[in-house]
Amino acid sequence: MKGADILVQMLMGYEVDTVFGVPGDTNVSFYEALQRQEDKITHIMARDERSAGYMADAYGRFTKKPGVFECPSGAGAMYSLPPVAESNASAVPVILLTIDIPLPGEGRGVLTELDCAKLFEPVTKLSIQVKTAQKLPEIIRRAFRVACSGKPGAVHLQIPEDMLTAEVDPETISLHVEEDCKTFPAFPTRPAPDALPALLDLIRDAKRPLIVSGGGVNRACAGVDVQALAERLNIPVCTTMTGQGTMPDDHPLAIGVIGDNGYHPHANQSLEEADFVLFVGSRIGSVVTIGWTFPKLTLNKRVAQIDIDPEVMANNYENLMSVPGDAKLVLQEMLTLVDPAFDTTKHQPWVDHLNALRATFWDNAQALLNDNNAPLRPERAVRCFNEALEASGQPALIYSDAGTPTPHMTRFLRLQDRETRLAIPRAFGGLGSALPATVGAWRADKTKRPIGLFGDGSFGMTTGELETLVRLQVPAILILFNNGTFGWIKGLHRLNGHNQCFGVDFTPPRGQAIAEAFGMKAFTAKSAPELDVVLREAFDYKKGPCFIDVHVESIADRVPPVYSWLRKRGEDPLSLDGKRIGFF
Repeated sequence: MKGADILVQMLMGYEVDTVFGVPGDTNVSFYEALQRQEDKITHIMARDERSAGYMADAYGRFTKKPGVFECPSGAGAMYSLPPVAESNASAVPVILLTIDIPLPGEGRGVLTELDCAKLFEPVTKLSIQVKTAQKLPEIIRRAFRVACSGKPGAVHLQIPEDMLTAEVDPETISLHVEEDCKTFPAFPTRPAPDALPALLDLIRDAKRPLIVSGGGVNRACAGVDVQALAERLNIPVCTTMTGQGTMPDDHPLAIGVIGDNGYHPHANQSLEEADFVLFVGSRIGSVVTIGWTFPKLTLNKRVAQIDIDPEVMANNYENLMSVPGDAKLVLQEMLTLVDPAFDTTKHQPWVDHLNALRATFWDNAQALLNDNNAPLRPERAVRCFNEALEASGQPALIYSDAGTPTPHMTRFLRLQDRETRLAIPRAFGGLGSALPATVGAWRADKTKRPIGLFGDGSFGMTTGELETLVRLQVPAILILFNNGTFGWIKGLHRLNGHNQCFGVDFTPPRGQAIAEAFGMKAFTAKSAPELDVVLREAFDYKKGPCFIDVHVESIADRVPPVYSWLRKRGEDPLSLDGKRIGFF
């Protein structure tokens, strides 16, 4: 039995249905083995290794299974580094297979030779080289175990080409798999027996408690459990950017998004005023706390933290309690321990206060959401998208790049369908992820519409993947925010007083023409009425991908909803008046 067949048999044993990747000199034998099993496992050819990684990342975010991608040696491995780093830091389970030069060529100047195991070591949970074909089953088992257990993350396996062409006696190996490690979380942990009663005592004694739901809640599929606990205790809930979608946005306890980028002022105000804050699945990092400058009243001694990773506990603040464990299991157990006589009315004045602030914000935001000025305002574009998404009646998997769409989508997108998910890669904020991620989202769940949101700077990095979407007939909706600039960076230039911005502007792409050149159905919208029409057509179109080139105002022209930027401009970041916002 050849090593390549062992590898494919192990992947099938772990119920891998999709491998994303790019062909190269060293992975021919792997492709031959995949072809022999193409009725059981699908290979998706990307046009760039980085894109293949973002496809696997989206697959891992939107399922409970690790995304798997592969690349050839040399440059292929180097191109794979950014998505692997993003997945690992975002606690997304991903397994990368780099099919490398034959082992005897090490240290002899072979073309594309690279110490891949060492290259990926800093940005993965595990990065190792396979040195004998007989160990392939054992190492694949370890890869899935590491990727899916504890805090999920990325694993990299450097597999020399001769390991895949080697003949192995099947009697000398075991192709068994670990059932617990096919999905994550594998081996989920519970807290110590006395931890949760003590945590519930802290909640009972608080007058203004608050739950903050982070990305770990979405990763654990624990949104329903956060909502159940919040309803049982009548506690308001805020989310971080990556925790958005924990609860339906129209829920009376769902206050909004906290932090710096795309925040809700009333949500940040709730963090300032709360006397006890329970963070679930959040490392309480720089975006949430605006560089640890917010809230002004320090979080020391008024925070408890639930997280699967003990290493993040009390890392930035002096916690009242740290509760390590899987978010879903911890929350479910907390629910069973709530005193039936718990007085939920004691928190009602606090909930009413925050909802009054929330209502004022949304009332005042209508001026921006209804603004029909040209160029098209981003707030108005989000309203168009919101209405079209709701009217479609179909859940969606939305992947937004970290740049232009982020602040306005995070603030104004209102998700009321629990099946719809929004993902934003926030660990390193790299561009170029959203367009290929729609392929991974489609492979993750074909019952939901994959939607990619990206600026024109990002679009220029991954244009070639339009061919992939057309070739596979992925029914994705791709929305380009087109304004001819790296808007976020240009905004930073202006924020720092450099109005003669340097090195940030480029020729706006003719998005519709480019998409049509790849054979894609495409539209252009330069006004809100036009965008309403083309969004309806896009959601109705199910025969393949479609592309919307939206000509929109740059976030470098008006200060976006970024707390630290507004503060630097002398604005009140907690203002609810909705007059947003002065030009740079």
